[in-house]
Amino acid sequence: MAKNTQPVFIVGSGRNGTRSLYRMLTGTEGVKIHHEYVCTHVQKLAALYYMGLIEKKEVKDTLMELHGAAIKYTTDNIWIDSSNKLSWLIEPLNELFPTSKFLLIVRDGRNVVSSFYYKLRDEMYDDNSVKIMENWLNNRKELTIPPPEKKYWWNIPQENQPFYEEFKEFNRLQRAAYHWSECNRFVLECFEKLNDDQKMTVRLEDIVNNEIELRKTIEFMGIKYDPLFFEYLQTPRNVFFPLHFQLTPKQNKEFDSICSGMMRKLGYKDKDTYVVNY
Repeated sequence: MAKNTQPVFIVGSGRNGTRSLYRMLTGTEGVKIHHEYVCTHVQKLAALYYMGLIEKKEVKDTLMELHGAAIKYTTDNIWIDSSNKLSWLIEPLNELFPTSKFLLIVRDGRNVVSSFYYKLRDEMYDDNSVKIMENWLNNRKELTIPPPEKKYWWNIPQENQPFYEEFKEFNRLQRAAYHWSECNRFVLECFEKLNDDQKMTVRLEDIVNNEIELRKTIEFMGIKYDPLFFEYLQTPRNVFFPLHFQLTPKQNKEFDSICSGMMRKLGYKDKDTYVVNY
């Protein structure tokens, strides 16, 4: 096994480039990279932790059995999990692996939310799965906990968390918008507690269009830069349907009511959304 293996966690909202970086870096010498490592375990763990239903110690114990064991037994110098599920687990991950690095990739929320809404119809915040989760959250002693399938384990805000009251009336588009905004807010809040050399935030649009920005990002992770990386990113990769869906005027209003503050914070406010060419 490798000594002093560097753990790197690539986080974000999902539909933000995590799978593209995973594919781009797969096979790089000295690097072991995963996309959503043991996802069915981690997504459920992350949602329970964010919603305040399990203690940090349980989270850390589980992460040591999963990520800790994988890092321990790797033969590579760098071990990466590129996963939006880890966005909610930054604090316990940092406590377990104090030398770890965290890379936040952000993307224009309008493109993220439209992708969630149109391309993950039965996998993210569908009405039936949300109803099941809400019923379980309100009757945990009487009802069986939902299985660890992706469709169930998306955060539902609890009392004293952002959008607690509003979420009850949200439609599926609004739930996806909530996820994008709250995920980025939460990660940035966690980043405030990290050392400067541990964290980096980049926009997907910048690393796709600017090779200098991509080089900085790759080198932050401790990986030797290869110009082929930039060439690779010129073609969209994690494509379920090769179509660019745009929000309707009504959906844009719903999106803005939830996400305008985060759009401004990340530098997307009042800018035209870009079109993905497949």
